[in-house]
This record gives sequence, structure tokens and C-alpha cells, in this order.
Amino acid sequence: MSELEDRRGIGSVDIAMSVLRVFADSTGAMSLKEISDRTGLATSKLHRYLASLVAQGMVSQKERSGRYDLGPLAAELGLAALGRSDFVNKTAAALPDLVDRVGCTAMLSVWGSNGGTIVRWERAHNHIVTTLGLGTVMPLLESATGRIFLAYLPESLTLQALAPQNLSRAQALRKEIRELGYAAVGGDFIPGLYALAAPVRNWQGDAEAAVTLISLSPDLIDPKGDILRDLLATCRDLSLPRKG
Repeated sequence: MSELEDRRGIGSVDIAMSVLRVFADSTGAMSLKEISDRTGLATSKLHRYLASLVAQGMVSQKERSGRYDLGPLAAELGLAALGRSDFVNKTAAALPDLVDRVGCTAMLSVWGSNGGTIVRWERAHNHIVTTLGLGTVMPLLESATGRIFLAYLPESLTLQALAPQNLSRAQALRKEIRELGYAAVGGDFIPGLYALAAPVRNWQGDAEAAVTLISLSPDLIDPKGDILRDLLATCRDLSLPRKG
């Protein structure tokens, strides 16, 4: 391959990556024209790139509308990247013992480009069947997981996605959860499902991950219960000591 051909090959990858970046920054599926406007590529040229990305599974195309969105391979790569951090591996290794002690299913989530994202499950022997799965993005205000990230991440990351009418509620939740050190919900997100979550924090005090326990029993969210004490102790042991 000549030097010119090599440069062209690299340029093609750069263009493909710029197209994928547009999808990563978007909140949903887009038309060919929308992608063209955001990338600055002519629609004829863009269509060829999209066809290749669709063929490889990095992009998908809706049959009815013809709009484009991230594909299954993009989702797999994103989950793989999120799930390989030291915090994730260390915390995931602690989940089996936690689940054995408390008898509840646990899930581990990290903050991704779209919000708190489930990256690991550890199921109890009486595990609960839900629609939640790996890659599910948890709502910021209605889920215990989302509320942990709301409270323990910079506002510049979390509040930008909220509608203006929800900001005052978000600020109140943030203050409350930071005072408590945990988040608990009972049917706010999924009717009949109780959830209890706590942060695994880095040396700056930010949440690197959230550990969430789920149960059909309201006993889970008892503020004086043994389960809460165990969860908080586990997450505290997994967190890094604060500096300064």
C-alpha cells in the first residue's frame, strides 16, 4: 500500500468515527439529512459510510422511518468498555458475598454517555424477573441508581439532561441523598419493586459506580435495617479514601 493510500485509509476511519460520534452525542435516531448537517458530509458520501456501518452492526436503520441509530455492535462495545474499569471489576467481585449475606439480587451500574447504565448483575437464589438488563439506562430521578449518580456526580454531568421544570426537584433530591448516604425507592420506577442503592466513590468523592439491591419486599428500604448497614459498609470498603 502506498503512503497516499495509507493516508486515505486512515482518513476513511476518521470520517467513520466522526459519524459515530454524532450518534453518541444524539439522544435518538436521526434522518440522513440530520446526520449530514451535523457531520458536514454530503448525503451521497454519507450514505456510503452509513451502509458500511450498518453492515458491520455499528449503526442500525429503522425499517419504517428509514432513520439511523446506534447498532448492536456499538452497544456491545460500549458495555465492554464500561465493564472493564478497575472500579467495576473490584466491585463486581464483591457482589456475590453481598448477595449471599442479604439475600437480594444486586446490580452494578456506572455512568455512561446516556446516564447510569447497568453493567453487571448478581442474582439471588430467589431472583426477580424484570425487564431490566445489561445496558439499561436508569432514569435519573425515579430510580435509586439514578439518584446516586445525581447526588454524587458533578451537576454539569447530570443536570444538563433534565427539563427546567425538574431542576428544583433534582436539587432537593441531591441534597437529601448526600445527607443520607444512600437512595431508596419503592415502586417509583417499577411498581411493586423496591430498590436500595449506594455509591462506590473515588478519591474525589464522586460516584465511580452504584451498587443497587432490589426486592419485592418493603423491608429492603427500612432505614434501620441490617441490609442497609451491610450495603453501606460494603460500598464504603470498596471506595477510595478521600484526599485533602
